[in-house]
Amino acid sequence: MPEVVVENVHKSFGALEVLKGVSLTVGRGEVFALIGRSGSGKSTLLRCMNGLEKINSGRIEIAGHALGGDAKTLRSLRADVGIVFQSYNLFPHLTVGENIMLAPRIVKGATRPETQQIAREVLQLVGLAEKFDSYPDQLSGGQQQRVAIARSLAMRPKVMLFDEVTSALDPELTEEVLMVMEQLARDGMTMILVTHEMSFARRVATQTIFMHKGTIWEAGPSRELFANPQTPELRQFVKSDVK
Repeated sequence: MPEVVVENVHKSFGALEVLKGVSLTVGRGEVFALIGRSGSGKSTLLRCMNGLEKINSGRIEIAGHALGGDAKTLRSLRADVGIVFQSYNLFPHLTVGENIMLAPRIVKGATRPETQQIAREVLQLVGLAEKFDSYPDQLSGGQQQRVAIARSLAMRPKVMLFDEVTSALDPELTEEVLMVMEQLARDGMTMILVTHEMSFARRVATQTIFMHKGTIWEAGPSRELFANPQTPELRQFVKSDVK
């Protein structure tokens, strides 16, 4: 059974059609990278998958949840689908541990001892076990982004979505975040990521999708797609953006 099914999805903002009949299927444990120029629709597609944007037509099913239901269905979906953005969105007045413990307690009704154990486990996964009692402003940007990833992992998601999570970081901090994401991939997490890190997409993603003008312009196994682009648009993009 696929973890993500997107069928003929259309999305418009007013008169501007941003997604024009997008379809894709992601199997369990696969990593899909969405690449393309700004305005190609890749971030909008990711936000639609988590119900942050409502589609105009088509179908999205993710982690066993069909989008388009009531608020209760959406809450259930978000318990199974984690999303991490470029901005960390950590609560500055809470410690790292408290930031991570919040969602399992409120959404899943876990006890404080249970949430503490979960928080320590996921911080260990992202290499920040010693930062449990630190506050966000005591961390580097890379560490804050790793905490944001840990916060999503605390919900035990079936699918993780990443929206350009390294674009605001310098190269050294970018690398430490990418290492965490690569380990998640090796551990079998189903992941869809919007990224400008072409070398990471080539190395880690099982499939890469090149979006252009609101459509899937080209797609395929990552190494093949980067080595042998079939369209002038992808050839130019890889030439200008590859890292």
